[in-house]
Amino acid sequence: MPDSTFLDSTELVLNMGPQHPSTHGVLRVILKLDGEKVLGTDCVLGYLHRGVEKIAENRTYAQFNPYVDRMDYVAAISNGLGYCLAVEKLLNAEVPARAQAVRVILTELNRVASHLLWLGTHALDIGAITPLFYCMREREAALTIFEKYCGARLTTHAFRIGGLQYETYEGFEQECKDFCDMFLPKVDEYEELLTANRIWMARLQGVGVLSAEECKEYGVTGPVLRAAGEKWDLRKAQPYSGYEKYDFDIPTCQNGDTYDRYMIRMQEMRQAVRIIRQAVDALPAGPIMGKVGKVIKPPVGEAYVSIEAPKGELGYYIVSDGSTQPYRVRVRPPSFVNLQALDRMIRGGLVADVVAIIGTLDIVLGEVDR
Repeated sequence: MPDSTFLDSTELVLNMGPQHPSTHGVLRVILKLDGEKVLGTDCVLGYLHRGVEKIAENRTYAQFNPYVDRMDYVAAISNGLGYCLAVEKLLNAEVPARAQAVRVILTELNRVASHLLWLGTHALDIGAITPLFYCMREREAALTIFEKYCGARLTTHAFRIGGLQYETYEGFEQECKDFCDMFLPKVDEYEELLTANRIWMARLQGVGVLSAEECKEYGVTGPVLRAAGEKWDLRKAQPYSGYEKYDFDIPTCQNGDTYDRYMIRMQEMRQAVRIIRQAVDALPAGPIMGKVGKVIKPPVGEAYVSIEAPKGELGYYIVSDGSTQPYRVRVRPPSFVNLQALDRMIRGGLVADVVAIIGTLDIVLGEVDR
């Protein structure tokens, strides 16, 4: 934003956040306005910075595992999966089939829980309060399964390097099936409330448009990229944890606007249920931990592993110097990378569109700042 125009009487510089409910965390957005029209934005980060990557250098591989759950705390299970896969790649460790299947079930349940929180808060930002109550009701059922499995609801330290620490509890498979049966009709309920609602459509359609080329330029991934028509999902493109065995679709749209991103996430919840059902039906017997020593000491080397988290590509780059602690850990968080595109999406829009676009990016500041 050129400084020379700041003193023009028709232009206004306004702080939105960091204490603003619609910034979805402690995000400060400096808006340059001409009346209600947004001429440009500048995001100020770091209010929630905890130095997670630096902490990794002073912890053993196992000790650092719970820290990653605190980044995107809405999708803690996905964070844990990505980290475990990266360390397992360094160790060249093989994860048993049962552990892989349980990982898939819990990760897809977590995708549903993450999207439900996004949908409820996004609808609340736009002015609809009913979807929030509906979404929290269904999310509670998913969190109950997490709590029964590993004792935690939000920062779920569910996975261990090499597999799982906990075997599934009695009735786990049936509860997952019951959740799927209960949940699918609820997605139709959400759509009845919102999809053809004229206020919802007026607020979202044609707002925050980002083309597929622009997504690639900014490194944007996940539902935002697929809403622009790009059929890219790491579960299909670079399968991990046995995702190649499951039959599911990658939903895409064409317009790349806020409305299409809403439609993508609604379809993704249905596809997640489809994967959970297949994984539960084919859950193999056997061990839940691979051959990993009690003291984890990978050979000298480096590994990068990325997974399809609810918000996009979540990557872990780990460098090992042969000791029990990582020499370097670098996280590629989708929230942080996707936030780059905010300025491009919002220019020319209205102040009210800022709220809609931040919501549709589905950012979590714990992951942005780390």
